[in-house]
Amino acid sequence: MKLTVASVVALIAGSAIAAPAQVQKRACSSAVRLSGTENAFLNRKLHANSFYREEVNKAADAMSDSSLAAKARKVGDIGTFLWIDTISKIEITRPLIQDVPCEEIVGLVIYDLPGRDCAAKASNGELPVGAINRYKSEYIDPIKKMLQALPNTAFALVIEPDSLPNLVTNIDLTSCQQSKSGYEEGVAYALKELNLPNVVMYIDAGHGGWLGWNDNVKPGAEGLAKVYKAAGSPSQVRGIATNVAGWNAWSKTPGEFENSPDGQWNKAHDEKRYVELFGAALKTAGMPNHAIVDTGRNGVQGLREEWGHWCNVNGAGFGIRPSTDTGSTLTDAFVWVKPGGESDGTSDTSANRYDSFCGHSDAFKPSPEAGQWHQAYFEMLVKNANPAL
Repeated sequence: MKLTVASVVALIAGSAIAAPAQVQKRACSSAVRLSGTENAFLNRKLHANSFYREEVNKAADAMSDSSLAAKARKVGDIGTFLWIDTISKIEITRPLIQDVPCEEIVGLVIYDLPGRDCAAKASNGELPVGAINRYKSEYIDPIKKMLQALPNTAFALVIEPDSLPNLVTNIDLTSCQQSKSGYEEGVAYALKELNLPNVVMYIDAGHGGWLGWNDNVKPGAEGLAKVYKAAGSPSQVRGIATNVAGWNAWSKTPGEFENSPDGQWNKAHDEKRYVELFGAALKTAGMPNHAIVDTGRNGVQGLREEWGHWCNVNGAGFGIRPSTDTGSTLTDAFVWVKPGGESDGTSDTSANRYDSFCGHSDAFKPSPEAGQWHQAYFEMLVKNANPAL
């Protein structure tokens, strides 16, 4: 067939043959095989789940500043962990993890222990102390079935944020004493049952300002290793997750609180140093010691009055994007675990779940209940993102 100039132009205008079609990413055609001995994030991009993308897009739609809205929409394309923080969230999660491209890994947070967050009111869970059988049968078992039904998808799990670290530093509280056996049994059960070929697991280990204190490193590592061994030393456990929903810098010298009066009693003044110190203690205790570090909201430093302040820190910004370029042999990846824009806790002093940490002068106010969307805070994270969006 002879093509005239006019016919070529017509074809291009009609997009018939003008450009190659975009390659469609497809789910894996065979079962995924992960291992606790390898970095599962290498050659896999952290999945940007549609639940968070929808939250982000709604937030962008509500912005009058078109430039800010354009930056905000980019956040929805960044891989972020999805929190399964209630039993009902399991069914919500199921359709969100279908047909994931083979080049991606889905991040999920397992977070519903009985008596959850024994030292903080803001994020108390749905299961009371003692409901360990419900945790197993109504929460972990259905999650296991859900992951087993998707053998061709890669999953990275963060196991129960704040649980085992609380048993080291807050065991003087009656609430944590009552939660201790349930935490240890529950985490061990989760590690054992979710030890699937397409899954890699990281146990939450707080952060450098928590278990990084000289007196906390050894008991913290031994506490995690104890539960890991109680689960039968599962092959898919890779190590720990640090700075989950936290604010610490990855690398900062001096650290945010390094020159404070008690700074001499902590050698882990950024998460890089913490991973190295705690990782060494984990190895001695007999547990895998690789790490993933949450950099979702640590783009701005020097905002907190005290290291332990954790609630909706005012002035924060999105941090380093998910990447395996960490420069640390022990750190598998920078990841976004906490979905930026979801509140840490309410500033309403009359609320049942009000925690005094959400009332500190360095906490953003007003703020809604933990997990609820916080529009003003999200806009601040976008404006203060470092690196910029």
